[in-house]
Amino acid sequence: MHDLVQDYYGKKLQSSDDLKTSACCDFTAMPEWLKPVLANIHPEVLSRYYGCGLVCPPLLEGCRVLDLGSGSGRDVYALAQLVGEHGEVVGIDMTDEQLAIATEHQAYHAEKFGFDNVRFIKGYIERLDELDLAAGSFDVVVSNCVINLSPDKDAVIKSIMRLLKPGGEFYFSDVYADRRVPDAVKNDPVLYGECLGGALYWNDFIQLAKRHGFADPRLVEDRLLDITDPVLAARCGNIKFFSATYRLFKLEGLESDCEDYGQAVVYRGSIADSPDFFMLDKHHVIQCGKVFPVCGNTWRMLKDTRLAAHFDFIGDFSRHYGVFEGCGVALPFGVAGGVLDAVPCC
Repeated sequence: MHDLVQDYYGKKLQSSDDLKTSACCDFTAMPEWLKPVLANIHPEVLSRYYGCGLVCPPLLEGCRVLDLGSGSGRDVYALAQLVGEHGEVVGIDMTDEQLAIATEHQAYHAEKFGFDNVRFIKGYIERLDELDLAAGSFDVVVSNCVINLSPDKDAVIKSIMRLLKPGGEFYFSDVYADRRVPDAVKNDPVLYGECLGGALYWNDFIQLAKRHGFADPRLVEDRLLDITDPVLAARCGNIKFFSATYRLFKLEGLESDCEDYGQAVVYRGSIADSPDFFMLDKHHVIQCGKVFPVCGNTWRMLKDTRLAAHFDFIGDFSRHYGVFEGCGVALPFGVAGGVLDAVPCC
């Protein structure tokens, strides 16, 4: 699979126009603050961009960021501007042609930004332990439509947990399927190169993340992929594919379900470009100045991370009220003492 991906992204694809599906295309509405950031990036770097989402979480000033599968460097050079002179961005990629473009334009970007805070390393994202990367040395890890291409996703997620600092965040976009992808799709070289063949069944991803300590993955945004090529669509059959952005926090004490401790937060409106609300994930859009009830996990994601300074916190963990209402898990017992209605298989 490594040879297939290196050939596809190093030789077959010369620009994003060569893609045969929309899986590796980012249709995220571009926020206004990102436009001047991208305007500073060399056109050749931009033309070789194959991401499927926006991997620029807020509050990166001074952070150390790792980009897995950094390609020609588009996200690295965008993140470099966001972390600033006192931060650092490290890009890992295995494809010589992509790395050549990224490094060729490093001096251009250093002059443009007024500082040089990026580093590119050739390597495999399944073998991060073989690289000169210290455990617990990154504030944020990002990846943009790359993990689906990895033949050993388990090793990738395990290494990310090791490399993150306590309270650190894995913020990434990738492609997922609504069911487990059959071998006929998985082994198709074009579908694999187009980020479909290697896509995880979404629930397998959730279980994989939890197995390595990311107890409560949070979905930020998603979209259904449209496979317009009739030949490729026929090969995929009834499988539905989605591009999705998740954020996973390295935090002690996160629980498997959302538990209610009577807590709440108030957003101060102090994060740049988010004066009216802060979006933690798809189900937590927190309006400025309004008391917002949260579960214990959400409380920790806000209080024990770089986000804490922008919130006021109400309550603690001294009293428990059961599962947080509306989180998707319900009391299994009949409160009236009767027999629960029978349902087939779950």
